[in-house]
Amino acid sequence: MKRVMPKYFNLNIQRSKQMFLLFSTKLESHFFYGRKSQIFKTNMEGEEQSPKIIYDIIILGASGFTGKYVVREALKFFDASSSSPLKTLALAGRNPSKLAQALEWAAHPNPPPAIPILTADTTDPPSLRRLCSQARLILNCVGPFRLYGEPVVAACVESGCDYLDICGEPEFMERMEAAYHEKASEKGSLVVSACGFDSVPAELGLMFNSRQWVSPAAPNRVEAYVSLESEKRVVGNMGTYESAVLGVANAGKLQEFRRSRPRRARPVIPGPPPPKGPTIEHQKQIGVWAVKLPSADSIVVRRTLSILTENPRGLPGVNESSEQIAKKEAFWSTVKPAHFGVKISSKSLLGIFRIITVGIFIGVFGITAFGRWLLLKFPSVFSLGWFRKKGPSEDEVRSASFKMWFVGHGFSDCRLLSEGNMKPDSEIITRVMGPEIGYLTTPIILLQCTLIVLSQRDNLPKGGVFPPGIVFGHTDLQQRLQENGISFDVVSRN
Repeated sequence: MKRVMPKYFNLNIQRSKQMFLLFSTKLESHFFYGRKSQIFKTNMEGEEQSPKIIYDIIILGASGFTGKYVVREALKFFDASSSSPLKTLALAGRNPSKLAQALEWAAHPNPPPAIPILTADTTDPPSLRRLCSQARLILNCVGPFRLYGEPVVAACVESGCDYLDICGEPEFMERMEAAYHEKASEKGSLVVSACGFDSVPAELGLMFNSRQWVSPAAPNRVEAYVSLESEKRVVGNMGTYESAVLGVANAGKLQEFRRSRPRRARPVIPGPPPPKGPTIEHQKQIGVWAVKLPSADSIVVRRTLSILTENPRGLPGVNESSEQIAKKEAFWSTVKPAHFGVKISSKSLLGIFRIITVGIFIGVFGITAFGRWLLLKFPSVFSLGWFRKKGPSEDEVRSASFKMWFVGHGFSDCRLLSEGNMKPDSEIITRVMGPEIGYLTTPIILLQCTLIVLSQRDNLPKGGVFPPGIVFGHTDLQQRLQENGISFDVVSRN
């Protein structure tokens, strides 16, 4: 006689595996972290009905190109028994099996730790709200952010949890500030974008250079020159390429949006505005050729300087001690504003022509839908080999590095300006150096920002949408980066 099973057992094998994975990872969390918590209840669709634990961080998009490197960096500081503030951690994304593979890759050669894997999708707002209700801090690695970022920010702000990302897209950052700053301030959600190579080296690098100008000296302008180097070949992040293509498509909308926004406060900078300068520059002091780079860095730096103009003592923390307030105010009093720009550099003029050619391709083809399809379908062709869909190999990542020079021009004595001497008479060159920008430097920066949020939350703003410089500039972030392979040094003074 054939046995008839109840219909609630009529699940396919794949559904059973997913349910088992959800339950097992939650159960592991319950036992391994040693904290009182409630086991998740799930319905027949595998949806989580009630949260079990508040994780220190949840990495969203952990199986992506950059996300898995962020997981690898996070595992270095994930230890419930040590002094690290990172005690509990979860990974989140659309595909649990890919997340499990990313965790295994990140933990190699060690066995993967018992880290919960949660399901969430940027197209499913309820899943994001559940995710944010379980986290102190969300690390968002899902890009392009103009397509997938806003639902995550909205969920974080609504739930009051903090948010960091690795975005380098000016339009996204500016729109999030306009849409969510007030609510984030009320809810106590600290939202900080550009916590990677875009744009922390630029922000801290400018501050480092400007603090070398001891009163009565002051900078007038600082130009940053970015050089990407490799013993093999430089291969960029595909997400960066896609963001650049979409940025061209939406350039008009961004300009229109900016015109609709109130004007920002402008810092007082001694001396006249800098001259426009040539399209291609030969920077002899550091031995490179350079062309202007339309990146997020200069925009993010200007946002920080504008906020600093309105808050010259820095932003108030949630619950700062008098000692911490004095330390913060002393730091910001040494940061002097300057005109700032970024250029991409190469040791050869041929390298600059290659950069310009790629820029022309993106600028021309990015205007139309068909052109964008071509750019994204054949990235290796239109980027002349700098970007490809499968990303760089492990060897290419390990062999790559960056140098970022900051050439500051200013006045040895600002009092001379009153006597009509309007031409800068001093130069200070500083430098920031580190490993490959997208997969090594960016995770290092993101995790150090994370550890500061977890361990120094009382010293940071209660909430709001801010650039990284104004939030982390006065903390020990520079020291932390130096301890993790990103150096800051003074090259010359003239």
